[in-house]
Order: sequence, then C-alpha cells, then structure tokens
Amino acid sequence: MRHGKKFNHLGRKAPHRKAMLSNMATSLIINKRITTTVAKAKALRKYVEPLLTKSKEDTTHSRRVVFSYLQDKDTIKELFGAVAGKIAERPGGYTRIIKTGNRLGDNAEMCIIELVDYNEHLVKEPKKKTTRRSRRGGSGKSGASAETSAPKESANADAAADKEAKATTPKAVATPEAKVEDPKESASAEAKADKEAKASTSAEASAPKEEIKVEASKEPASAEPAADKEVKAEEPKAEAPKEETKVEEAKAEDSKEEAKAEDSKEESNDESASAEASADEEEKKD
Repeated sequence: MRHGKKFNHLGRKAPHRKAMLSNMATSLIINKRITTTVAKAKALRKYVEPLLTKSKEDTTHSRRVVFSYLQDKDTIKELFGAVAGKIAERPGGYTRIIKTGNRLGDNAEMCIIELVDYNEHLVKEPKKKTTRRSRRGGSGKSGASAETSAPKESANADAAADKEAKATTPKAVATPEAKVEDPKESASAEAKADKEAKASTSAEASAPKEEIKVEASKEPASAEPAADKEVKAEEPKAEAPKEETKVEEAKAEDSKEEAKAEDSKEESNDESASAEASADEEEKKD
C-alpha cells in the first residue's frame, strides 16, 4: 500500500525508479540538457539538485557520496570539474524546466530540463547587492548626528572664507577704458559713422565737378594752350630717364666683361697649377 507516500512513483518499482533517475541525472550532467516528460523532470530535479550542491565541496567523502548515486566515473569527473565551477556562486535552483507541448500518441506533457548556467541566452549577470549597515541604539544615533553635523560645519566654514575673501579684495575702480560696450550700441555707432563717411564723400565728389564746370565755362580757350605747354615741358623730362638707363646698361655690360675676364684668369691659373702638379708627379716617378 502507498499510505503516506506523496512522491510520484512514476509507475515503477523502487529499484527501477532509482536506476532511471540515476541514468537521467548522468545524461543531464554530461549533456547539460535533456528532453523528457514533465513528471519525470520534476522527479529528476528533486534527485539531482542535492548532488549538484554536494559537488561544491570537492572532497573524497562528497565524491564517494555522489558516486553511490550515479555509479559513473566520467560523470563524477565532469560534475566536480566544469559543472561545479559554473554553479559555484549560485545558491540553489540549478535546473530549469521548459515545457514544449504534448507528445503525439499518448498526449503526455513534454518538456526540456537543463542546467541554468549553461544556457547562454537566458543567463543574466548577477547584480552586486549593496547593503547598508546601521547601528541601533544611542551610539548609532549619536554617530549619525555627528556625521550629518560635520558636513554642515564644513559648509559654514567655506561660506565664511568666501565672505572674507570678497571683503579683502579691493573693488575695481570704474574707468572709461574698463567699461564694456554693448554690441547693439557699438553696431549702431558704426552704422552712423558709415553714413556720415558716405555723405562726406558724396559732397566732396560733387564739389569738384561744379568747380570744373565753372572754370570750363569761364576759360575754355585758355585751357588748351596751358595743356600744350605742360605736354612740351614733360617731353624733355621723359628723355632724361632714357639717357640714364643707357648709362646703366653700359655699366652693366662692363661689369659682365670684367667678370668674364676674371673667370678666364682663374681657369688659366687652375690649368697651370694642374700642369705643374702633373710635371712634379712625373719627376717623382722618374
């Protein structure tokens, strides 16, 4: 009779059930994921998670305890090696059950059971917990009040130092050079100055035209002889620079001839020196 036996017998006798769960646990540890029914997965989770917790302590005793359940050396090696390193920081809950629907034929509910730390798509980085430690009692309150009063005192000291610095610094004397002009006022002043300059230039340009017209109306005949005189006076002045340029050209030609003569002298000196050197060498050889 099954009085008081609340676990799922899975329709098997005890030795059959233990052997099946041992084989399923071995497959899960080696392959990291297996597909089975939901009932078997829930029974396997209760069977394998205590063994995974036992693997965190890598001792001879824990290895022998786990081996008594799994009866496979390769599985023990994998469990106490790679798997134990993966689950070292996880405090329980090493497996995950993902339902995949019903099986054709007997319509059994199927699922995938896997090790949580080996599913890269669903693994989340653990967040570091920040804990605040506070002391209860009178000592804690006094410490907290002292900590809160310290920043206030430092802030008051800084404010007093700023006031003293402002009081000690002499006030700047307002001078006309130190005044900063507004950009709008400067722009308007520049515009006024431009208008005044344009008006003055237009007045100056109009005044000579009127004077020229008056003079031309008064003395039309006298302007022509004066222009002829000026042209005649300028003609001899233009001839003078031409004579100066001729003299300069002659001097330049003389300087070029002198330079050529000096170059020829140097070349002849070099040839004579080379001839003397060759003669000396021949004498030495003889």
